Amino acid sequence: MTTDTTAQTLAPAKQNITSAGLLYTILGGSVATIVSAFLAWTWTTDFPGDLTIYGYPAPLQLLTLVGGVLTAVHALAALGVKGFGWLTPAGSRKALWILALGTFATTLFTTISIVWELGALVDLEPGAGFAVVASAIPAVAAYKLPDDTRKAAPAKALPSWAEILIIAAVFALGLYVITFGIDTEDNEPQLFIAYLIIVGFASTALLKSGLVARVSAITANNRQVTIIASMAAAIAFPFIQQSGDTYTLIAVNILIFATVALGLNVVVGLAGLLDLGYVAFLGVGAYTAALVSGATSSAFGIQFPFWAAVLTGALASLVFGVIIGAPTLRLRGDYLAIVTLGFGEIFRIAMGNLDGVSGPQITNGPNGIPNIPQLEFFGYNFGESHTVLGVELGAYANYYLLMLLVMALVIVIFSRAANSRIGRSWVAIREDETAATAMGINGFRVKLIAFALGATLAGLAGTIQAHVNTTVVPENYVFAGPVPPNSAFLLAAVILGGMGTVRGPILGAALLFLIPAKLSFLQDYQLLGFGIALILLMRFRPEGLIANKRAQLEFHENDEQPDVPEQRQSAESGVGTAKAGA
Repeated sequence: MTTDTTAQTLAPAKQNITSAGLLYTILGGSVATIVSAFLAWTWTTDFPGDLTIYGYPAPLQLLTLVGGVLTAVHALAALGVKGFGWLTPAGSRKALWILALGTFATTLFTTISIVWELGALVDLEPGAGFAVVASAIPAVAAYKLPDDTRKAAPAKALPSWAEILIIAAVFALGLYVITFGIDTEDNEPQLFIAYLIIVGFASTALLKSGLVARVSAITANNRQVTIIASMAAAIAFPFIQQSGDTYTLIAVNILIFATVALGLNVVVGLAGLLDLGYVAFLGVGAYTAALVSGATSSAFGIQFPFWAAVLTGALASLVFGVIIGAPTLRLRGDYLAIVTLGFGEIFRIAMGNLDGVSGPQITNGPNGIPNIPQLEFFGYNFGESHTVLGVELGAYANYYLLMLLVMALVIVIFSRAANSRIGRSWVAIREDETAATAMGINGFRVKLIAFALGATLAGLAGTIQAHVNTTVVPENYVFAGPVPPNSAFLLAAVILGGMGTVRGPILGAALLFLIPAKLSFLQDYQLLGFGIALILLMRFRPEGLIANKRAQLEFHENDEQPDVPEQRQSAESGVGTAKAGA
C-alpha cells in the first residue's frame, strides 16, 4: 500500500521533470536556430536574396530568426517565467509545437530551394545544415510535451494606457508583416512561399495559445482606439514604400477586390443567396464610369465630374441588380445560382458584341474602352505625383488612399445593415426561408434589398477600378480565370475568410489576390490550388478563417471554447427577432 502511494506521488513529479527537460531542450534549440540565421547558408550569390553574409540575416534567414524567437518566447511562457504567461492563456504545448514545426518547415524549405536552384548539395554552407538540425530539435521535443490545453482564464485588468500601447504595437506589427509580404520581389518566389509558411504556422499557434482571443478582448474594450489605430496603419502603408508605386498597385487592387467581396458578403454571407455572376455588377460600374468620364473611345463623348461618375456607376449597378433580382429571386438554391451565372455570362458577351457590328457601338466590343482619364477632384489629379508630409506619393498611392475611404464607407454600410432589423431578416431568410416567411417576413422584399445593396457596392468599386486600370475590357469580368477579381475568386474569398463577417472577406480577398500575384508561375494551377484549399478548409475549419459567433457555435458545439470570437452581429439573431424588421 505504501509502495503504491509513493509511486502515485512520484509520477507527477517525474512528469514535471521530464516536461521541464523538454522545455529547456526547446529553448536551447530555439536559441541555436536564432544563431544559425546569422551564418552563411550558401557560398554563392546566384541564389536570390544573398545568403552568403555572416552576421546579417537575409530576408529568408530573417523568417527563420522570427520563428526561433517566437518559439523561444513560448518556451519561456511554458517554463513559468514571470511576465510571459500572459501570452499563453489557453496553454502553450500546441502553440509551441506549431511554432517549432513552422520554423523547421521554413528552414527546410529554404535549404531545399537552395539545392534545387543551384543544383547540388555542395552549394550549401555548414550554416544551412546547422539551421536545419537546430530547428528540428524544438519540433521533436515539443511533440513529446504533454497537452496542457485549458480554458483561458480572464486576464488581469490592465491600465488603459497599457491597453492602448498593446493595440498600437499589434497594428504596427501587422503593418510590418503585411508590407513584408507585399514588398517581396517577383523574382523571389522562394521568399514569398517561406513567408506564407511561417505566417500560417505562427497565426495558427497564436490562435491555439489564446493570445488572439485575449488581444481581441482588449480591442473590443477600446473600439475607438482600435479604429484609429487600424486607419493609421492603413494610411501609413504608401508612406513607407521605398520602391515607389511598384507594390502600391497590388495594395490598390487588394482593396478593390476586398470591397467587392464585402458586397458579395451581403448577398451570400447575410442573405444566403448563391450568386455566381456577381462580378458582372463590378463590370457595370466600371463600364458606366468609362462611358461618362471622357474616355476618347466613349460612345457618349461626355465627362462627368468625379462624384457624378461614381454615383452614376453605383446607380447603374443598383438598377441592374433590381432588374435581374426582381424576376429571379423567387427561385432558391441551385436554380438561383444557375440564373445568376447566366446573367454574368450574358453581361460579358453583351459587352463584347456592342461594337457597331454585332450590335450598337457603345462599348467598342472586345477591344474595350481604353484611355480612361485619371480622376480629378477639386483640382487634385490622382494620376500625378504629390508630396505629402515630405513624402512623394505616386498615382497608385493616391488611388490607394481613395480606396481606403471607399472601403471605410462600405464597412460602415455593411456593419449598419447587418446589425439592423433588415439584417436580422436576412439572417432569418438564410437559416430557414420557409420558417421566416411563416413568421411574417416578406422574403422576396428582403432578398431584393440584399441583392440591390450588394450590386451597388460592387458598382462603386468598379468606378474606381476603371480609372486605376485606365481601360475596361469584357474579359476582365468572367466567372473563373487566372486573374482576379472574377466571380469564382470573389465567392472563394467570402467562404475562405468567413461568411457574414467584416474581416473575413477582407482577409480572403487579400490572400486570393496576393498569392496569384506573387506566384505567377502557378497560374495554370491556381484553380486546382484553390479547390484543394477549399476542400481542406471545409474539413478543418468550415466556418472560415474568421468566423462569427453563430458559425462557431454551429460547427464547434462540442468544443469547450471557440478559437476566434467575432462580432455578435448575427449570433443573437433569429426568426423571432427578424419578424420585427420585416
